[in-house]
Amino acid sequence: MTVQELYANIGGSYENARRILPMDKMIAKFIVRFLDDKSFEKLMTAHESGDGAGMFEGAHALKGVCGNLGLTSLSEAASAVAEEFRPGKARTMDDAALSAHLAALKETYEKTVEGIRAFAAEQ
Repeated sequence: MTVQELYANIGGSYENARRILPMDKMIAKFIVRFLDDKSFEKLMTAHESGDGAGMFEGAHALKGVCGNLGLTSLSEAASAVAEEFRPGKARTMDDAALSAHLAALKETYEKTVEGIRAFAAEQ
């Protein structure tokens, strides 16, 4: 599987990744490292414990990592959560809407991780 095929499979933006990482070899190296990133786990743990500050930190970190790697769907979903819990800003989602949003984010995350693992296994 090529890097371009990976991005097509996971719904990412290869073009956005190329803006930050100009060579496929670099993209491949860093996309596999995404598997070690703990931002998603931090976000979900914070959600389970009702820690708004932790949710902001996890979502904000996830948004940044995903944005740099061209994982646009995941970055946008994380951004919505980060904005929901940005310090000093009033929440706009009720708990049910937040739970639904996080469930969709989790589904996207799992699909992304599954695709990256398949890509890594072929390298």
